[in-house]
Amino acid sequence: MPKPAATRRVTIIDVARHANVSTTAVSKVLRNAYGASPEMQAKVRKAIDELGYRPQASARGLRGQTYTIGVMLPNIRNPFFADVLDGAAELLDGAGYQLLMGPGSNGEAAEARVTETMIDHSLDGLILVAPVSSRRHLQHVAERVPTVIVGRHGRAAGYDSVADDDIAGAALVVDHLADLGHRRIAHIEHLERDRDRMTEMPNAVRAEGYRQAMRARGLHEYIDIASTSYTQEGGYLGARQLLTRLHPPTAIFAGADIVAMGVMQALAEAGLAVPGDIAVAGYDNTMFAGFAPVGLTSVDQGGRQLGRNAARLVLERIADPARPATHMTLTPTLAVRRTTAAPG
Repeated sequence: MPKPAATRRVTIIDVARHANVSTTAVSKVLRNAYGASPEMQAKVRKAIDELGYRPQASARGLRGQTYTIGVMLPNIRNPFFADVLDGAAELLDGAGYQLLMGPGSNGEAAEARVTETMIDHSLDGLILVAPVSSRRHLQHVAERVPTVIVGRHGRAAGYDSVADDDIAGAALVVDHLADLGHRRIAHIEHLERDRDRMTEMPNAVRAEGYRQAMRARGLHEYIDIASTSYTQEGGYLGARQLLTRLHPPTAIFAGADIVAMGVMQALAEAGLAVPGDIAVAGYDNTMFAGFAPVGLTSVDQGGRQLGRNAARLVLERIADPARPATHMTLTPTLAVRRTTAAPG
């Protein structure tokens, strides 16, 4: 069957004719609805690809859905958030949804602008990654649109959440370094200024996990935290602070991989070798951690799985807005690489 003229927008009727199925069947596939067999889905998806069909968002909005999900990322420069985004996109694409992304810029005002804009554009649901907004604001957002929170540990009845067990993740690093023989193990955290969020934000929970693990290993007297930011610059500044100590650490646990990159930059400038002089471990197990020249030991919190779970939960919330809230916690693992070794 010839492809429709490029000057005319491809419609659902064109797809149905091209696949030799009914328009109802095409609609079911687009909505990922029950009743579409794998063979039917394959035929329709092939026709969609061959014709270049794109559902019209405005028309779908009139029917009550736009098949778009908004994702707010706190920092688009952190490679870990790309993993979360990839996981969400994989699952949503299979369900016929598109992602629209907005940067929260690690600030409540910026987050509010992003979420309000997404709500104004009638997006079907929101995935907010490590938002810094108050729980009250998050609940207000969730009252208007199905919402899933990624990374925060606070639980609420109005929205679903997916998070890593940051207490366990921090313990993985401390135990690994202590088993290697390190005692002066320092930590670089993202400074949390809002005490009301202390129990919810992953950076604060991660730092508390470090403290607990150090005490559990009998290393409470060596607890040493540099409070900067979860950025490369924050890692650089934190490492420089730690190097000025009377007794500098023999190992540094950076709260995120991007922080660890700044740490290694500062150590290189100081003429110190990793791990010969100072061992370094990160958190997130981003793609850069696995590069051979880097070889960063890092906690893997399953970024793609966090994204996939968040996408699944937001679709379930869209289908059943009244269902009880679901709060998931993933168990992290440790990827050991060349940047950690016994004290020199």
